[in-house]
Amino acid sequence: LREALETVSDPKEIFLQLAVRDIQAACDLFRAVWDKGKGQDGYVSLEVDPGLAHETHSTIEEAERLHEWVDRPNLHVKIPATKAGLPAIEEMIARGRNINVTLIFSLERYAEVAGSYTRGLQRLVRAGGDPSSVASVASFFVSRVDTEADKRLVEAGHPELKGKLAIANAKLAYQRYKEIFSGARWEALAAKGATRQRCLWASTSTKDPEYRDVMYVEELIGPETVNTMPNETVVAFQDHGEVELTLEQGIDESRALFRKLAEIGVDYDDISETLEREGVEKFAESFRELIEGIEEKRKQLAPA
Repeated sequence: LREALETVSDPKEIFLQLAVRDIQAACDLFRAVWDKGKGQDGYVSLEVDPGLAHETHSTIEEAERLHEWVDRPNLHVKIPATKAGLPAIEEMIARGRNINVTLIFSLERYAEVAGSYTRGLQRLVRAGGDPSSVASVASFFVSRVDTEADKRLVEAGHPELKGKLAIANAKLAYQRYKEIFSGARWEALAAKGATRQRCLWASTSTKDPEYRDVMYVEELIGPETVNTMPNETVVAFQDHGEVELTLEQGIDESRALFRKLAEIGVDYDDISETLEREGVEKFAESFRELIEGIEEKRKQLAPA
């Protein structure tokens, strides 16, 4: 921090200087994994300022700056899947940049995210770029869906349906993934080296102590997916997790659950919109607190 203060005084710029160094070190640490996986694994993510979540142009500018500063092939820059984020995602993919799309909650928004990715790849190819150099993930925040849905299910008089929507949502998203990344249009991109935008299951620790602590891992195991687990979930899964291809099990039951929600008046779209809004607000607040903490430290270290 003292070293950063010699060149900059703005607290956000101080944060970025410190963060870039840490992220570069982490990318270097995982570079061997990235090399071995031929660019499919070994990524480290750095987030665009969440306060820009509803500003397309500013998101593009900051995402580009982060990629330039970190200057590592195994960097993913995080962009939230807001309406304003969608064109930013497309633009960054068209520039050949790796993007981790965050805060996805609904099937509709997921389809829009995948569309932004494929359009970005098409633009990259038309410009003479190499789509094989681009990797992206679409990050679903899993447990938060149940946290919000469970409250509404209890209010609707159907507590027996608690703890089911998040997994059903992810399973149906994977079905969409298979549909989107197949067919003639996708195969034309794949022939030029493009890779599918993998689904990433985030927020996979259980929030309700009544639930099996590894349920969001065990129920979402399938090809071409990523599961980012907090350490306690990793330890729990190592201890008693069961490995089985589960992601494509229970698809009919998942669709039936969505029909049931509509019947009992639990609004899936409102759940998704609420989670996105609150997710952006929480991320932005955490970032503001971080910047405020840096500013306070800067004042303490400033010469009298």
